[in-house]
This record gives sequence, C-alpha cells and structure tokens, in this order.
Amino acid sequence: MKRTLLTIITLFALFAHSLSAQNYVATTDATPNNAEIAVKFYNRTLYYPGSGEANPVYVHITIKNTSSDTLRFKLADDRMFSIDFKAVDVKNMELPQTNLLTRKRTTSQTVYFREIALEPEEEYSFVENLKNYLDISDPSIYYVTASFYPELYRNKDKVIESKRLTLEVRPSPTVSASSYVPVEAGSAAVIQAEEISPDKVVEQTILARQQSEWDKFFLYMDLEAILKNNASRSRRYNTSSADERSEMLRQFRADLMRSRIDSDIVAIPSKFEIETTTYSQTQGTVKVLEWFRNPTFTEVKRYTYYVRQRDGIWQIYDYTVDNLRTE
Repeated sequence: MKRTLLTIITLFALFAHSLSAQNYVATTDATPNNAEIAVKFYNRTLYYPGSGEANPVYVHITIKNTSSDTLRFKLADDRMFSIDFKAVDVKNMELPQTNLLTRKRTTSQTVYFREIALEPEEEYSFVENLKNYLDISDPSIYYVTASFYPELYRNKDKVIESKRLTLEVRPSPTVSASSYVPVEAGSAAVIQAEEISPDKVVEQTILARQQSEWDKFFLYMDLEAILKNNASRSRRYNTSSADERSEMLRQFRADLMRSRIDSDIVAIPSKFEIETTTYSQTQGTVKVLEWFRNPTFTEVKRYTYYVRQRDGIWQIYDYTVDNLRTE
C-alpha cells in the first residue's frame, strides 16, 4: 500500500513538473544583442530652424524584440528619461541639447515608468519631437541618431543605438531671403545688418520707425517668428507650402506697413528711453520706455523686446507691451 501511494505521489510530481516546463517562458532584459531601435520621420514635411512648437520635427521611434525570448524593459512616462538624440552637421559639429532637456535631467524629481514586455518580433512605437531634445537654430544637413535606455536615463551603461537618420533643415523663408534687396535712400548702397549689441539693434529699429525708414525697421526683425506669435497665423503658416509661406510673409510685411495688424510694433513713439538690457550668448531682452503723444495726453508704455543671435546678428523675434501711465 505504501509502495503504491509513493508511486502515485511520484507520478503527480512528474506531471506537475511537466506542466511547469510547458508554461515556462524565457525572459531577457533589453540589450543591443536582443533588441533594436529604429527612427524615421513622422508626417515628414519641410523643416526650418526655430522653436519646437512653431516648426516641430516629429520622429517615429520603434523598439523591436529581435530575440526568441520575451523582452522586458522600462519606459518612462516622460520619454526624456528613456530616449536621447544626438545630431552632428556636415562639419561634425554636435548640436547642443535644449534647456528643457537639461533642466529636467538635472532637477531632482520622481520618474514614473512602466514595465514593457515584448514577445519575439513584437514592436513598441511612439512619436517624439526632436526639437524638444536638440537646439536646432541654424539651417544645415544633420545626421541624427537615437539612444534608448532600457533601464532609464540614469543607468546609461545600458543603451541601444539606432542607425543614422538624415535631417535637412532649410533656411527660414524670410523676407531677407527673397529677391528683394533693401538699399539706402538716395544712394545705391545696400543696407546690411551689422554685428551690434541687442540694445543698439532695438535703438536702431525704433529710430528707423520714427523716420519711416521701413527697410531699416525690418532689418533686425525676424518677421517669420513675429508672424507665428499669433496662434491662428502660425497654424496656417505651418500647413502652407514654401511658396505660400513666402507670400504670407510678403503680405504680413505690407500689412504692418499699413498698420493693419500688430499695431503696437509699428507704433511711432515721440521719444523713448532704454531701461535695461540683459542677454546671454544667444538670447536676450531689451526693456524700453516709450512715450506716445495724443491730442490731449501722452501714454507711457514699457516695451520688452526679445532678441536672439544668429550668425552673429541679433534679431527681434517677439515683444510685449505694458501700459504704465498717462501724462
């Protein structure tokens, strides 16, 4: 009887072990040997320098299990803690990371993530804006690679690299890039922007407006950026062709000259006084007190001009106006 009972127990144990072996699935952590990351453009269009909101560069990122086992990895809810991008131009000069990316990664915070499991040949995809990671301020040909951190960014020893993606960033279709060439009134001298300080840029722009010298007024103005500061104009501009954008910029300039839109930027002050100027190597602000004379009173306003540097030239790309008082 004991021998029969022992035989039955042994058979049950063998049967359970067999079931366990059948249900067992091998798992492995993501490494360059068993996973790959691929990047391609998402809704590819024409790309220009500037902010990620105004002219984004969306890339489609795919993580694939290339092994015969179940692949597991962590994926942060904020993808900046799972993905990285590197880009170099034709001279092998590397693009800098954005301030947003640097700030997030150097600030102490809790990083939330999910555990992802992929079966053999399965893929997981998502879309990211490349300009959230890299500061693309100049037109050029860039060679972009993506890096994936299966154990999140802080564990950079484990990383999977993508193949290279070629990104062409074209010059912004601004008025200065058109066939129109501004010349000095009364002479044939071509008006050219100079490498002057931000406060001098603003000063010359206001003086040009006071003297109704439109070519000099627009000389240090990033018309495309100012046009896109309006949300509805920006949406229409971003969905237009290159020729349509050039026409929009031409019409925008003409409307400014007629004070049909954005009247604050073309208003003529009776006098002005530069208050403060602050700037780094690439960005700056200039605050100016401006007086506007009316028949019975004078308005005093503070203009804040936002400037940025491209190829050594400072340009006004945005502005705000605060009404201070009347005199």
